[in-house]
Amino acid sequence: MGLVTIPVESLVDGRRPSSEAQALDWCSRLEAGEILFFPQSPIVFAPGDIDFLLGQQQTDSSLHKNIAYKPAIDALSGVDTKTANAAAVARLQGVMRFYSHAAAEFLGDFLTPYARRWKLDYASFRPQEEQGRDLALRKRNDLLHTDAFPTRPTHGARILRFFNNINPTRTRAWVVGEPFPSLVKQFAPRDIALPAAESGASRAAKSLARGVGLAAAIPSLKRSPYDDFMMRFHNFLKENAAYQANCDKQAIQFPPGSSWMVYTDTVPHAVLTGQYALEQTFLVAPEAMVRPEASPLRVLETMAGVELV
Repeated sequence: MGLVTIPVESLVDGRRPSSEAQALDWCSRLEAGEILFFPQSPIVFAPGDIDFLLGQQQTDSSLHKNIAYKPAIDALSGVDTKTANAAAVARLQGVMRFYSHAAAEFLGDFLTPYARRWKLDYASFRPQEEQGRDLALRKRNDLLHTDAFPTRPTHGARILRFFNNINPTRTRAWVVGEPFPSLVKQFAPRDIALPAAESGASRAAKSLARGVGLAAAIPSLKRSPYDDFMMRFHNFLKENAAYQANCDKQAIQFPPGSSWMVYTDTVPHAVLTGQYALEQTFLVAPEAMVRPEASPLRVLETMAGVELV
């Protein structure tokens, strides 16, 4: 667990590392489970855009955890249509489009060893107060967990997330735990079964399901053994009251106007308090890793003794 502070003024043109060695070091630290923190966000919004976002509020927090922007199709999901008018939705889409593009451009300049070898996944706007959310246990943000996506398996790509606290007055309070490589060895295979290689019959059945369109309706049909374990591990951690109460953890406060990035498939994290944040997710290709041995995929394949994707 660790927080690495990177003042924007220390970067070349506020965006680029000073050397290739520095960029490699930052990637290595991220992959090992550290958080790169920017006291001043490198993302600069147009005048009025932050005030516009601060004016948005979902009426029913049980409906959606956040509003998602899908850059591949330039579309929003999770918007509360009971209160949003067409003009507000169009502006929200424009702000989210800008944010997603700006985050991708910055990380492309900042994490040069990855050379944009990633898939640009969803961006999200989180207008709800995190403290006291009425959500099902597996959907709660305030319980320590590593990330896995129920309907968007990564097949070994890593989940890198870039966050922005756009609240002008309040910090966003996180708690983080020890990284995945040491954490999983505490529980697997004693408390949670390790993944196993997928059989030929299982692969054939999933291929057939995709061919007839069933995979879209049944998310588990899209998952590799790796993705299946990561989803089970996400649920296991949230449901493990002893782990939540007794694990080694570190509190981190992200102040107004700051940004941070972290591999959330490696770092167990929980959001305790905070309102109004933006986030962009990147699925980074396994072959882009500077420290592949630290990736959850490599850790699990070593423990299980089989290929998992």
